[in-house]
Amino acid sequence: MTQQPSAQLQGEIDRRRTFAIISHPDAGKTTITEKLLLYGGAIQEAGSVTAKQGRSHTQSDWMSIEQQRGISISSSALTFEYEGRHINLLDTPGHQDFSEDTYRTLTAADSALMVLDAARGVQAQTEKLFAVCRNRGIPILTFVNKMDRPALDPFELLNQVEESLGITAVPLTWPIGDGPDFKGVYDLQTKRVLAFERTSGGKHRAPVQTAGLDDPQLAELVGSDLAAALAEAVELIEGALPEFDLETFLRGEMTPVFFGSAMNNFGVEHFLSNFVELAPAPGPVETSAGLRQPTDEFAGFIFKLQANMSKAHRDRTAYMRVMSGEFDRGMDVIHGRTGRKLRLSQAHTLFAQDREKVEEAYPGDIVGLVNPGVFQIGDVVSLSGKVSLPSFPRFTPETFASVYLKDVGKRKAFMKGLTQLAEEGVVQVFYPTDGAREPFLGAVGPLQFEVFQARMEEEYKVEVEMSVTSYSLVRWLAGDEGSVARFARSMEDDQGRPVMLFRSKYDLDYTAEQHPEIEFLPLPKDLTRVG
Repeated sequence: MTQQPSAQLQGEIDRRRTFAIISHPDAGKTTITEKLLLYGGAIQEAGSVTAKQGRSHTQSDWMSIEQQRGISISSSALTFEYEGRHINLLDTPGHQDFSEDTYRTLTAADSALMVLDAARGVQAQTEKLFAVCRNRGIPILTFVNKMDRPALDPFELLNQVEESLGITAVPLTWPIGDGPDFKGVYDLQTKRVLAFERTSGGKHRAPVQTAGLDDPQLAELVGSDLAAALAEAVELIEGALPEFDLETFLRGEMTPVFFGSAMNNFGVEHFLSNFVELAPAPGPVETSAGLRQPTDEFAGFIFKLQANMSKAHRDRTAYMRVMSGEFDRGMDVIHGRTGRKLRLSQAHTLFAQDREKVEEAYPGDIVGLVNPGVFQIGDVVSLSGKVSLPSFPRFTPETFASVYLKDVGKRKAFMKGLTQLAEEGVVQVFYPTDGAREPFLGAVGPLQFEVFQARMEEEYKVEVEMSVTSYSLVRWLAGDEGSVARFARSMEDDQGRPVMLFRSKYDLDYTAEQHPEIEFLPLPKDLTRVG
């Protein structure tokens, strides 16, 4: 029920900015996350994705395996204040094997930052994640990264974005040189040159000098050749490219483009200052009962589960996005899926794996709830208990492995880890019903199996052996109960639903032809398939 919002609630909504960062692997997504935290004042010194000797690790890549491999494998939530705005930043995995985590995290974002590698432009994973954002209708800002390395022509990059993604790309800054000659950017709105000075390792803020396009000092700052090239580019931009339009951007039809180098802090602060002005505040959320306005009474939804975030607590955390009203710690709510009354007393803010108690939160905020096994991804908590969401994205596994416990004396810990990691979505679990003790694991890609094995050993002190199987397809069985019961099957998922594994599409088609009374579904009917 919509109610007249208090001035405080409306003010808190207006100053929230909740966004996710998406990119192809190695485009520099985690690095720019770290630099946004640096310029936002959340950290005093930026860490390194690879964390070479003498350097700290990044805040968002907090798992041991992330730090060892130099990649993001789990979404992180990070919160900071900047220029009077409350920023909720969601860092997502770039690797395609963890796309499901990324897709779910995007359901909690009001906008997205798309990071492109200046030398590679739009890549395959970028296109997939962009499509998710477009389907949700959320506006996208673009940061062309790694301009400190040899790069594609900026006009070619803009054209690539438009042709590959079908969105109008309008530059708000323009690079001055590239590679070792990269000197800074030109702000096309204020018509000022921002010339940067490199800092040691990019750990601290980059000093900035400014000049106008007609300023005699410009040639001294960037060199006469680059100054002349910039003047020519600006004339072409102003004469040939469309102007930026805020409403078109908010409809998801136009992306403002910024250039820079996150590693060297070039252009990051300028982007952040523009982001808080351009990105939207939390808006309505589509529910089973229609749009829910952020000013409606309290409701929130769970979009991620994570076990063992804190070594001090070793509990499970449910990531909740507040979608409407005000959250107060200790409030009583209704758990929509079960109808149970819950008291949300164990709630905390999130800064990667760090936590602090939170007393109140507002639409757009991400709250960590201690999960005693109550929450599942997609659950809604509200005051009325009558709010639910459309099914959350779920990917169909494409690779399968059998898993064996090395020490049978640790079976209890093994089953605990298996259950909790499956809840997170690290893997999907399928149990034989023919008397075999060991389960099969399903994943989108093989890297998920490596993560499962590493986390079982580190977090649950359980060593497992894994063997990739020849299965490549899984199908859930549907039909009347008698038909399914009579159909020979020997496997079920973690909810007890009957499934079959197949080695090829030919095997699936043949079985389906022989048993027309059975439906072979890529996912259970109550879940949404993506990809």
